[in-house]
Amino acid sequence: MLYPISTQTRTVMDLSGIWKFSLTENHDPRTPLSSEEVMAVPGSYNEQGVLRRIRNHVGSVWYEKEFEVLHALQKERLVLRFGSATHQAKVYVNGQLVMEHKGGFMPFEAEINDFLQPGKNRVTVEVNNILDYTTLPVGNYSEKDGVKKNAPNFDFFNYAGIHRPVKIYTTPKSYVEDITITYEVKGENAQVHFKETVQGDHDRVRFVVRDEEGAVVCDTYEKSAVISEVKLWNPLAAYLYEVEIHVEKNGETVDLYRESFGIRTVEVKDNQFLINGKPFYFKGFGKHEDFFVNGRGLNEALNVTDLNLMKWLGANSFRTAHYPYSEEMMRLCDRQGIVVIDETPAVGIMHGFNFALFGGDGEKKNTYEVMDTREAHEQVLRELIARDKNLACVVMWSVANEAATQEEGADAYFAPLIQLTRDLDPQKRPVTMVLIMMSMPHNDLVSKYLDVICLNRYYGWYINTGELEEAKSALRKELSDWKTAYPDTPVMFTEYGADTVAGFHAVDDIPFTEEYQVRYLQANHEVFDEFDHVIGEQMWNFADFETSVGIIRVQGNKKGLFTRQRQPKMAAHTVRERWMKIPDFEYKKR
Repeated sequence: MLYPISTQTRTVMDLSGIWKFSLTENHDPRTPLSSEEVMAVPGSYNEQGVLRRIRNHVGSVWYEKEFEVLHALQKERLVLRFGSATHQAKVYVNGQLVMEHKGGFMPFEAEINDFLQPGKNRVTVEVNNILDYTTLPVGNYSEKDGVKKNAPNFDFFNYAGIHRPVKIYTTPKSYVEDITITYEVKGENAQVHFKETVQGDHDRVRFVVRDEEGAVVCDTYEKSAVISEVKLWNPLAAYLYEVEIHVEKNGETVDLYRESFGIRTVEVKDNQFLINGKPFYFKGFGKHEDFFVNGRGLNEALNVTDLNLMKWLGANSFRTAHYPYSEEMMRLCDRQGIVVIDETPAVGIMHGFNFALFGGDGEKKNTYEVMDTREAHEQVLRELIARDKNLACVVMWSVANEAATQEEGADAYFAPLIQLTRDLDPQKRPVTMVLIMMSMPHNDLVSKYLDVICLNRYYGWYINTGELEEAKSALRKELSDWKTAYPDTPVMFTEYGADTVAGFHAVDDIPFTEEYQVRYLQANHEVFDEFDHVIGEQMWNFADFETSVGIIRVQGNKKGLFTRQRQPKMAAHTVRERWMKIPDFEYKKR
């Protein structure tokens, strides 16, 4: 799905702003929404609503906004597009259903020409936040005596609402529907291939590629072209070309779309992760789309701030834990040279996940006998790869986070999904999954399918709490076991961290203090550096974030290197000292 842009043949109208809002469960969209409440879009209604009845609401809510379309545009194709709505949405225009979408983190759209009327129009959206054993993420939904409960099967807040921009964009009747860009780098040149989908009456399609200075490097009607003396996209040194796709009829351009793209190679070989043929070392974080007031709603100023803080630290990468991030963030990373592991919202595929704390049913069952998430999983893989396939910043797909990959049935569930990921990706990026601590070399059932084994490990925190020497010994043993079990597969750490309350201090190794966070990270780094098959470290988490209420959480998860306000903890300076000395390439030479 193409990102909406304005060109000489297209225009974009933004519907973001203040919308009417209501918790009414059974609103009839054929009548205007009668409510004095409002919500800003994009944004989570949980944060904006403040009060418990809104913040903790379970079920449907309603949004509504009036709009008008310039008369001159009504001869064009008009498309209503949502960047996301969490987690399910039904969209009505003037009371008529125009589209539905399940899944809270991907864009969806529909043509609305046939639903419009002269003058003012009304878009109404029903957004439902219920998560169960068929959805991703997974939730523990229950209803008793008319009371709905929706305990998440994951450790972050179940923010809901219209989280990303709502836009109406136009195209001509003949238009570019999609473009796929692949390439082969051959010495100093690159052979670039274009695979376009065009709808409507047209004669031919022209491809004009420009470099960053705007100079034309190729102009062709062929499906491929050679870029001589190609400039490669590199971590923290991005270089983006731009292709203009001209749909022509009778020698005239009837539609024009522009797509930026970087050229780089990615390969896992000899226990190394190679970008442009050089061994890359991941330095970075797991993150969340999470901030005051916005909740999970798009905040572009925050995105810029976060990337600048990463650069200050010497970081070069992050994982989109635990769901696809906004298109705006992904496009920013492409431009800024930030390496991204792109993850689906497949979190919580584990029956009984911390049910004592998060409200499960109290009886542990086999995950793959009770979960029914395959359909949602396949859908989001198709949508995610279709959306992000051309981004140079995306170097690896993460199929899931912390699933029960040690349980019977994991092999049969995940092997087809991993293969589907490989089949769908035109650039054939490496594929991984992020393994929970219970999934070890002797019992994990999916590692054999992965290009990189990604580990979430908390020795010294959840295990060996406060005992860092014991933690280092346990971590060394596990890394040795992975090396023995999978000698040709590199390992990276996608989570390791210790909850730290800013301002808490102690001389001894006391958990939750800033000093302990420093020593905890140093202990992990000491062990990472001892193993040449460890290709990266992405700590948990970039910044403190909101979670469900629980006795092990102090106003959320405090494992951030920064507070939720983006103030650095003591460990940030320690990590910066380490990472500024670690080059992006050739850190662990063979």
